[in-house]
Amino acid sequence: MALQVHPDIRSLSPYVPGKPIDELQRELGLTRVIKLASNENPLGPSPKALAAVSGAQDMLHRYPDGGAYQLRQAIADRWKVAREQVILGNGSDEILGLLARTFMTPGDEAIMADHTFVIYKMEVTAVHGKPVVVPLVNWTHDLASMVRAITPRTRLLFLCNPNNPTGTIVTAEAVDRLMARVPEDVVVVFDEAYFEYVRSPQFPEAMAYVKQGRNAIVLRTFSKIYGLAGLRIGYGISTTEIIDYLNRVRPPFNANSLAQKAALAALGDDEHVAKSRAVNAAGMEQMGQGLRELGVIPIPSETNFLYFDAKRDGRVVFEALLRAGIIVRHIDGTMLRVTIGQPDENAAFLQALRKVLDGGT
Repeated sequence: MALQVHPDIRSLSPYVPGKPIDELQRELGLTRVIKLASNENPLGPSPKALAAVSGAQDMLHRYPDGGAYQLRQAIADRWKVAREQVILGNGSDEILGLLARTFMTPGDEAIMADHTFVIYKMEVTAVHGKPVVVPLVNWTHDLASMVRAITPRTRLLFLCNPNNPTGTIVTAEAVDRLMARVPEDVVVVFDEAYFEYVRSPQFPEAMAYVKQGRNAIVLRTFSKIYGLAGLRIGYGISTTEIIDYLNRVRPPFNANSLAQKAALAALGDDEHVAKSRAVNAAGMEQMGQGLRELGVIPIPSETNFLYFDAKRDGRVVFEALLRAGIIVRHIDGTMLRVTIGQPDENAAFLQALRKVLDGGT
């Protein structure tokens, strides 16, 4: 008997993560593999975070603090909000799902860009909502068109800033215009996973809208600059009302003990964050210059990755780089995304890409 699966779920494709290093080594017999596919911090975790989890295995038979009191308080103190305005997630991705489950019923709409984080569309579709997709303009969110797309059935508006996979931002001025026109009953989701890498003075202070009592939520993660991707922990800051509703559908103990300890320590390690920013800035210059010398012009980025047009079948380029032991991300068509790594990793990528573009394999 055939499985009875809802058409919305049947229409989805599973999320495909970047290929793991050990899998590629096993497949191709490579001794060295460089992963530049998932926007991870090449420096790894904060030393303070590593110290915090050392020895914590003695408590692994106990459930974690379900309210994550210490970490939520530290986040609240950092951003000058109340602890009741903070929610943790198994990665900030989980909070996206909580938002869809909390605010959407079948047939409700959520607005998002056409070239942005794929999880938005997946989570909205999973609750039988309607993703309303608005094309980017010059690889950047078209906020005016997103506002025009709002209808009485709109419940959420997703703004990935900086955007993944393009690396672009929308400015404070543009966001102010957006927020002046968004109806009060629409929750604006500011997904700021790459916030700590941003250098532009024009970047908006999304947290200000939360403090004004607007129906908005700011999402951040410990997976990127803090180097804790393997522990899966992120957070959201919003009004106490929105957080209260999200907590009604949040799974108990969704932030594990090791993640809480590591994130608390990492949050206080400003030295590691500064070092990570400096390594990324130097690597961005190295990568950008190298790509331009190859005739490939990357899109200006405020993140820890570059998005570029290989001007040929991106899947072919991706697979050729795999055979050279370099893992990047093929996004669509001719477009590829590469994470900024350590200097030697960046150089190895550029050397391999030169060979591929010159016709080698």
